[in-house]
Amino acid sequence: MEPRVITFSKNVFLPLTTVCRNRCGYCSFRTAPGEGCLLTREAIEGTLRQGAAMGCTEALLTFGERPEEEPGFLPYLEVAGYPTILDYCEAMCWKSIEYGVLPHTNAGILTFDEMERLRAVNASMGLMLETTARIPAHATSKGKEPEVRLAMMEDAGRLKIPFTTGLLLGIGETMADREESLYAIRDIHRRYKHIQEIIIQNFCPKPGTPMANQPVPTTDEICRTIRLAREILPREIAIQIPPNLIDATLLIPCGVDDLGGVSPLTIDYVNPEHPWPAFEELKKIAGDAHLKERLCIYPQYIERGWYHPDLQPLINRLAQTIKQRGS
Repeated sequence: MEPRVITFSKNVFLPLTTVCRNRCGYCSFRTAPGEGCLLTREAIEGTLRQGAAMGCTEALLTFGERPEEEPGFLPYLEVAGYPTILDYCEAMCWKSIEYGVLPHTNAGILTFDEMERLRAVNASMGLMLETTARIPAHATSKGKEPEVRLAMMEDAGRLKIPFTTGLLLGIGETMADREESLYAIRDIHRRYKHIQEIIIQNFCPKPGTPMANQPVPTTDEICRTIRLAREILPREIAIQIPPNLIDATLLIPCGVDDLGGVSPLTIDYVNPEHPWPAFEELKKIAGDAHLKERLCIYPQYIERGWYHPDLQPLINRLAQTIKQRGS
């Protein structure tokens, strides 16, 4: 029997802006427009330069959803020389490619045309479904309408974009809601075969938010959700957990395949109070399984050619690099 494999990617986290139109009850990532609300080009290039030197292969580019809808944000974009956040994101993706790091963008709700545009400069993309349930935590967040998020996941499939999605546990949904969400993901994947991984992520309460005192999911509850995901989803979809948010050693036996993007350089800006484990700690988390580095685009999608031709030289070079690191 071949040894079990647990994968991860080595990344840098680039939050282009934390300005966001949504008002989720559990979020502390969002900020109002103001000085420093846009990550500067100089800071991004510095991080990419350092990350590339440290062997990072993925740049996770995120920003608050539709920040231009927030009054006062556009002047900061104009000073930076970009008419929209999408223009800025595309330009920074090109910078990432120049530095030899593959972009993976997770930017909230995007249209078909916007994803088609970003596909040219991204090896993969993502959007957390979170839940198909209508919950109070999303009452003032129009981008969290389940139908809108599912429709974007469908568009990603039509565009043949290797895609990451996931559930956020403990935000007011039930186990039945989680099951419904997993079936929705399964059904979309059956049509398009583009979902490469699903994140099972536990909610972490943040001081000062409406859900600061909400109880967190137990390890047993998360384990049951992982097992449910493994039962419902096709085997080719990897199940990922964030190793900085919970004792991942307890969840590996539940059916985990992947530990996600882990950075040796940047913090988890969504959960800054939870530092990333070091590489040696990842090996301990994996236990008896073989820990294997991967790119942000999974091997089956590289084989299918599900990427823009301009990305092929970098994908091939980085795939060879991690192969050599693992040998």
